[in-house]
Amino acid sequence: MNSFSAVMQQRHEPHDSLDDFPTPPWATRALCQWLQEQRGLPLQELSCREPCANRGYMVRPLRESFGTVLASDVHDYGVGFEVQDFLFPITISSVDFTCMNPPFRLAEEFVHRALQTSHIGCAAILRTAFLEGKARFSTLFNSHPPSFVLQFAERVPMCKGRVDPELASATAYAWFVWLKGDHDTRLRWIAPCRKRLERSGDYSEMSP
Repeated sequence: MNSFSAVMQQRHEPHDSLDDFPTPPWATRALCQWLQEQRGLPLQELSCREPCANRGYMVRPLRESFGTVLASDVHDYGVGFEVQDFLFPITISSVDFTCMNPPFRLAEEFVHRALQTSHIGCAAILRTAFLEGKARFSTLFNSHPPSFVLQFAERVPMCKGRVDPELASATAYAWFVWLKGDHDTRLRWIAPCRKRLERSGDYSEMSP
């Protein structure tokens, strides 16, 4: 039995929590690969924003694929990213694409903001349970349905405050992808890919 507790589907964070559950880099590489191979996006020619940059675990693989990556977070995690509240900035430049792991309780607001500030679209990795909810249907999905829901066939383990290669998880995650002008939601699966997409150094924090 793993000595670390699994992050369960019913986890609840305090209202003022940073919702600090960083994304294993291989899960972001899976999205970048899908965007290139299945949608034909020339990522090396595009700019991307990561507004929930945390300690950089998503920024690193994004910079492997996108030509430019702007990284920021509302909290200073000490790795040199701009400290900015994505939902209430004074000014914010537009980018081609936004990729993020937003706080679950603010995910709808982050998606709306990302769509406002992205030319092509955005993607958010969220618990699959994000599909549920009458209120969310009314405020988001009815008017802005995702173009694709990319369900991971294998679990993406996330734990509070760190990435951990030994963690087990009972929570299902998917990439929710919005592409401008494409409102026909399709469900796709991301085949098991962790073993192929993990890299040495993935679980070390970025340096300032």
